[in-house]
Amino acid sequence: MNPYDKLLLQNKAWSEEKIRTDKDFFSRLAHQQKPKFLWIGCSDSRVPANEITGTDPGEVFVHRNIANMVVHTDLNLLSVLQYAVDVLKVEHIIVCGHYGCGGIEAALGNKHFGLINKWLRNIKEVYKMYQKEIDSIEDHSSRVNRLVELNVMEQCQDLMKTSIVQKAWHIRKAPHIYGWVYGLNNGLVKELIKIEPDLNNVNPIFRLDPEQLLNDPI
Repeated sequence: MNPYDKLLLQNKAWSEEKIRTDKDFFSRLAHQQKPKFLWIGCSDSRVPANEITGTDPGEVFVHRNIANMVVHTDLNLLSVLQYAVDVLKVEHIIVCGHYGCGGIEAALGNKHFGLINKWLRNIKEVYKMYQKEIDSIEDHSSRVNRLVELNVMEQCQDLMKTSIVQKAWHIRKAPHIYGWVYGLNNGLVKELIKIEPDLNNVNPIFRLDPEQLLNDPI
């Protein structure tokens, strides 16, 4: 059996098992989407949000890209963020990286990857911020993993800089922001940072005028 046909067969088996254990599962799922979490994770196939957190479909709204980046010019990310925060009213945003991330490792080097260079540039900016610390680490894997952690924390900071998050913080004191790193070798999550929905947590340079935010439809 080829891999594609196997996927279809596994889908059928999964659907039948869900109905067997809960006959109303899909009817409920089809009529509501009320996730409390937005997950911003890496595209790596070994880091599936639902399996890691033990949640069912409908519980986590997911956006994934290489190295779990929050790029302010990425309309895909911003559209997901706005929908999650303004429409779904999520209460929590999790930025989840993972140790041994290939995107992070690529950003530490100088190889040419074509179009992906433009994306890696954003990770390299984080590397530049912490270059002295990173370069002082002799072991290559440890160097990659430390940049993984620092990158997650910087992406959490970038979330706070968005008008979407600041407006929600001003209006409804949510969502909370968390930075996680997932261990591929043990399946466990390490919490790096937890940010309360308080505009005072935003660097004054990036803090937007609350009254103007309220009059801005975006």
